[in-house]
Amino acid sequence: MIRTATMRALDPTAGAVRVEDVYDTDIDDLWDACTTPERLARWIAQVTGDPRLDGSIEMTFTSAWTCTARIEECDAPRHLLVSTSAPEGGEAAQIEAWLTPEGDRTRLVIEERGLPLAGLHFHGAGWQTHLEDLRRSLQLDGTAHPEGWSATAPSPDWSRRSSELNPAYEAVDVSLPPAASA
Repeated sequence: MIRTATMRALDPTAGAVRVEDVYDTDIDDLWDACTTPERLARWIAQVTGDPRLDGSIEMTFTSAWTCTARIEECDAPRHLLVSTSAPEGGEAAQIEAWLTPEGDRTRLVIEERGLPLAGLHFHGAGWQTHLEDLRRSLQLDGTAHPEGWSATAPSPDWSRRSSELNPAYEAVDVSLPPAASA
């Protein structure tokens, strides 16, 4: 099993997950898949609200996590920064995406920062699963989750794959080095 997400501690309680992959599509199509509510619903989240700069949106991810988010930066078709609401008992997070053309393909890099350090492995497995779902959605030109999901029940396929990946991410030490945590 290949891990495609990297994880790092930002401080003693919070961390970041970074994933990247190259897709067989041009930058405009990939941007559309990452920003248009109808296309986002094919692979990662149901999105409602005002999806424009400074707009507020509600997202229900395939993992069943639901949040409110604000679009902080948008430089189409290359860069997007979204700040999410704080989960119960947690801190707000940021999700940032960069798209770069590579010939007739496009590289997508996503980093989520401000995640609880104790659950970082779950997010690493989850983001890898999301990017695999994006690949499948692009190949199918349709949904990667025909069985659906909701705020109370994750997509069965997403849940299965994320659970398969989770042990490999749990084995990664993401604690701060001793000098950094002092």
